[in-house]
Amino acid sequence: MEPKLSYLVCATPRSGSTLLCDLLDQTGIAGHPEEYFEALRHSGLPRRPHEYFDPERHANIVERLAFRELPEGVATPSELWRPETYDRYLAWAIDEGTTPNGVFGAKLMWGYLGDFATLLRGIDGMAGLPVPDLLGRAFPNLRYVRITRQDKVRQAVSLWRAVQTQAWQRDHGDRGAHLREPVFSFRAINYLVRLLTAHDASWDAYFLGLGHEPLKLTYEELAEAHDPVIRRVLEHLDLPAPAEQRAEQPRLTIQADELSESWVTRVHEHLEALEDPDSAVGGRAA
Repeated sequence: MEPKLSYLVCATPRSGSTLLCDLLDQTGIAGHPEEYFEALRHSGLPRRPHEYFDPERHANIVERLAFRELPEGVATPSELWRPETYDRYLAWAIDEGTTPNGVFGAKLMWGYLGDFATLLRGIDGMAGLPVPDLLGRAFPNLRYVRITRQDKVRQAVSLWRAVQTQAWQRDHGDRGAHLREPVFSFRAINYLVRLLTAHDASWDAYFLGLGHEPLKLTYEELAEAHDPVIRRVLEHLDLPAPAEQRAEQPRLTIQADELSESWVTRVHEHLEALEDPDSAVGGRAA
């Protein structure tokens, strides 16, 4: 089925995009927005934990992460995913992400947008197109939804935990007891703050060049109340909002906990110490 309407949830990691997409999926009318296009061009796989960091600048962090395998074992690319026949994979993804009413949804991160664009340019008729034209050609009647997280320290803490545990979402009732114990690193978290800030700035520049604003949402407002946010998305897509609020419990839940909060406190202590060289904390910014 070729969709009548498409939308992309444009995000950065740990911004609430997974919860947002799951809630939109549950409406039954807003596509099945998943991260279909996260496979990197060099591997055909999503970004691995150590690939979030520069191997030369962050050798000790990369070494710490490189040995961590995905919980399900060694990952392999999808059988459909081949750069030379990427049009077939794109067609499969659009079919998977489209609901019977003809609405397609997907999630897109800035960190792999460049790889995705290169793969799209390998499709006949798409070579040389700028990114907005590529996306417009791939996804009919395209609209954009943007979600950001205002608290970048908390976002970076969440990302540093996730790349260590490989737990990117939590279902209700899942206490995470099976996960590897993550280790605090101010250096890693501080780098991820800068990385996430830069990726958000790149999305800003993209939409500035596009000439029109996406629907803008925040993690904080989604965490406070789901239903008003979902209604705003449906209105943006010109889809009928449900007459009543959802009675069922969302499938996913916020992952932040006491450990996250303690790490946020430690990060702010380190940042304050950097401003105060006489502080004893400054020497422990490992």
